[in-house]
Amino acid sequence: MAAALGRWALGLALCCLLGASLAVDRGNFKTCEQSGFCRRQRRVQPGHSPYRALLESLELGPDVARMRLVNEVTQVPLLLELWGLSGNVTRLRIQELNPLRPRYQVPDVLMGEPPAERLEVTGRDEGTLELALGPGGHRLLVTERPFRLDLLRHRELLCSVNARGLLVFEHQRRRRDSLADKVSSVWDRIKSLFRRDPPKDAPGEEGAAQEGAEDGAGGTQGEKPAEPPAEPEEEPGAWEETFKTHTDSKPYGPTSVGLDFSLPGFEHVYGIPEHADNLRLRPTEGGDPYRLYNLDVFQYEVFTPMALYGSVPLLLAHRPRLSLGLFWLNAAETWVDIGSNTAGKTLFGKLLDYMQGGGETPQTEVRWMSESGVIDVFLLLGPRPGDVTAQYGRLTGTQALPPLFSLGYHQSRWNYQDEADVEAVERGFEEHELPLDVLWLDIEHADGKRYFTWDPAKFPNPRGMLERLAARKRRMVSIVDPHIKVDGGYRVHSELRALGLYVKTKDGNDYEGWCWPGSSAYPDFTNPEMREWWANMFAYDQYEGSTEALFTWNDMNEPSVFSGPEVTMHKDARHYGGWEHRELHNIYGLYVHKATAEGQIRRSGGRLRPFVLSRAFFAGSQRYGAVWTGDNTADWDHLRISIPMCLSFGLAGLAFCGADVGGFFQNPGAELQVRWYQAGAFQPFFRAHAHLDTARREPWLLSPEHLAMVRAALRRRYALLPTWYTAFYRCHRQGIPVMRPLWMEFPEDPQTFAMDDQYLIDRVLLVHPVTEPGARGVNVYLPGEGEVWYDDETHEQHRAPQTLYVPVTLSSIPVYQRGGTVIPRQDRPRRSTEAMKNDPFTLYVALSPQGTAEGDLYLDDGVSFDYATKNAFLHRHFSFANGTLTSSSADPRGSMSSPAWLERVVILGVGRPDSALLTHDGSQTPLHFQHDPERSVLTLRRPGVPIGADWSISLR
Repeated sequence: MAAALGRWALGLALCCLLGASLAVDRGNFKTCEQSGFCRRQRRVQPGHSPYRALLESLELGPDVARMRLVNEVTQVPLLLELWGLSGNVTRLRIQELNPLRPRYQVPDVLMGEPPAERLEVTGRDEGTLELALGPGGHRLLVTERPFRLDLLRHRELLCSVNARGLLVFEHQRRRRDSLADKVSSVWDRIKSLFRRDPPKDAPGEEGAAQEGAEDGAGGTQGEKPAEPPAEPEEEPGAWEETFKTHTDSKPYGPTSVGLDFSLPGFEHVYGIPEHADNLRLRPTEGGDPYRLYNLDVFQYEVFTPMALYGSVPLLLAHRPRLSLGLFWLNAAETWVDIGSNTAGKTLFGKLLDYMQGGGETPQTEVRWMSESGVIDVFLLLGPRPGDVTAQYGRLTGTQALPPLFSLGYHQSRWNYQDEADVEAVERGFEEHELPLDVLWLDIEHADGKRYFTWDPAKFPNPRGMLERLAARKRRMVSIVDPHIKVDGGYRVHSELRALGLYVKTKDGNDYEGWCWPGSSAYPDFTNPEMREWWANMFAYDQYEGSTEALFTWNDMNEPSVFSGPEVTMHKDARHYGGWEHRELHNIYGLYVHKATAEGQIRRSGGRLRPFVLSRAFFAGSQRYGAVWTGDNTADWDHLRISIPMCLSFGLAGLAFCGADVGGFFQNPGAELQVRWYQAGAFQPFFRAHAHLDTARREPWLLSPEHLAMVRAALRRRYALLPTWYTAFYRCHRQGIPVMRPLWMEFPEDPQTFAMDDQYLIDRVLLVHPVTEPGARGVNVYLPGEGEVWYDDETHEQHRAPQTLYVPVTLSSIPVYQRGGTVIPRQDRPRRSTEAMKNDPFTLYVALSPQGTAEGDLYLDDGVSFDYATKNAFLHRHFSFANGTLTSSSADPRGSMSSPAWLERVVILGVGRPDSALLTHDGSQTPLHFQHDPERSVLTLRRPGVPIGADWSISLR
């Protein structure tokens, strides 16, 4: 064993050395055909569903309807539960009525049991039942045979469930491998040779596949037929499955679930991150489905449905006047097929259909397939895009409000070598006048990759290092991964082993695999006791050398197991409560993230907000911090794909997203590095990071010309931090993404539906990063009938809608402020967010064609929970109408003193006034101003009022 591990480690080392030239090895990861349950489910073809709804079994409670379903081939009964939830959400759950053992239902994701509306039977005839789902006008039609659900709003069909007959529920059964079973099977075959008539209701090819393609004895737990059908043969791999050199024992046999959803009128669907693909999901006919299975994928490819580090089983659909969401609450390996009746048709073909009057109504088919668990689905019924994201936010929580410093710039690499290196890098930012908030340390900072420790030779005085950073108003992040070095002298390992808090093998031993420290054990974060222990490790007296200035990075938490199948944990490993890893794999990383964030909160007595970056994620991870797109590559494709990836993250609740600036693998050229800084400055999480084998790439190593461009991008980021922070507060309160696709704000404009090379920050800024080498211009689409957009730097006006060709140089970042908005900025260059805390503000008021504008500013202390526990915040509302700009409280509950004041007001799209009069505290003061007639820009200088005060400025 030791020799084998040694050879494996040597191979790994070679991979690391060759990392710059290698791409993902697809052979390490399964295709659908190599995944037994996906292969079985995909064999089920539409039509001829064996499931029937027993309408007479309906039990209608005050907030839930229950009825039985039965598979008419196997006679196995299922339980269907239906809820109409408040806020335009419908929930359906299907599970076994009499399971041999409990099936996993995902805990700790929902914010509690969602409040339900009262259900009512409003119609019934032979074979159909109608339920009213609360007061919103939504009705659910239940069809008996084959079982089908149709969800309507008034007379409009929104969604159909099992319309294609692809419901699959592989019921639990006992393995047919005993001698008696084998004899019985042989006898059944002999009898079948002499049977004159075929058995009634014998399973055909499709019926057999419905229960897992030759699934075994299902039992006759429901209504028993006079003569149950003979049991089919088990498919190879149903009870044991091998991939490469790894065998999955599958002791409970095949238990997969699947269901189809039909979305009439929809051609555009989004979501289900994480995939390195376009924002709009593509039809998957003829290829693999989109896979949701958290994996450590080395140097991943782009434009592929392959699984990556995180999984959120939320899909959104949009068409003019309606947006919907499907939230499939299942933490097992999941595949999602997308079908479309317009797939493959050219634009000319669609136009021909329209002209001939014979075109089909567009429809998208979505098919979910999971390896285990139950079917638990939330239908988010919008109807507007922001309603869908808010509905999801109410179910799973909204993005945690990040501490302000975390919205600044982060500098990282694998690895800054020692305290002197850290000091030199931090000094470089000072000397070159580059703002910086956080320096990062990767795995080499720890003593032999023993997390919660420091290498005594390289980092002998971590507390002093952190205190020096804090004195300059900066912070540090260190990595803490969830694989623990197997070393009897390592306190973390010895305590976890003694407490029995590691994941177990199927045989009950501590699960061990190979990761960065060598032989590693894996804490069972599904165990509340383990999470409690982990959280306590972040106390200052437990994590030696830590201070308030140290925050955390959870990497490798898929979990990554170099020696495991698909570079992750064996599916038959055992967790707290006896659950197999297969049942909860995708939620493991969330639990690591959760425990780490809780530890940071606890170390301050519950006072200070945490900052934790996690690579793996699941639905609900947004409550615990930030995520990023993982180990990308320094090429133009990865720069381009970072935009749709982060847009997809945001739609799924993960608003605090970014990509490694410059690319993790390989070395970017100067042009690519500059363009990536420009793009990163306009993404929520802004961090440069690089692989151990890449050349050093701190910004000042560029030429002076390119360094100036990076400095300009960094300063634009910092100037806009008030806008970013206000947008994050709105996201935290309302669940609407910070970085969002254009169709969310312009839902009636089909030109925006597939756009993913430009986007909005909040509703106020349109950004089109330059992502092509040697670009001399970009086409920017400015949406909004009758609207106007202003160039963020020149303030030139552009009427919408139009596609604008914008000439660019290497210093250009095409950004446009939306007419009718007010943006707060802090334009004085500083070294960090904390250094600019009390700086004055400038308001950029961009007038609509009607001469109006609105905006807001949110402020708090930037670090604590006092905004929530003590209402210690300011939320100001700015409004311009009839020639007057006013500032008033947007939320009178908040109160906080701030020395910050208003330095300037810049009004775009206005003529020259005769005078400008400030009214504040009952007195009136004339203001000095300057007007640019060519650009129609008015600058009002030094109003001087406190930023938290009520005031008005009138132009006359």
